[in-house]
Amino acid sequence: MGLKPMGRRVFRTVEGKLVEREVGEALIECEGERATTIVVFAEEGDVEVLGVHALEGLGLEVDPTTKELRKSEAILAL
Repeated sequence: MGLKPMGRRVFRTVEGKLVEREVGEALIECEGERATTIVVFAEEGDVEVLGVHALEGLGLEVDPTTKELRKSEAILAL
């Protein structure tokens, strides 16, 4: 993919453990939408996920009932 790390960040896992990982930026595409987002360089044994930052950038959300991706009605503006 040619992605290069831009730095390191500390993350809290769902188990509450703190881990440090390299981060970078990438152009992603999902469900026909494209956006740039921060990516985390996973290590062996890490779970692969599409995080909330990426989902919001793509205008997508997870339906809490069906656990499926759907287009957001609107993107939150603060």
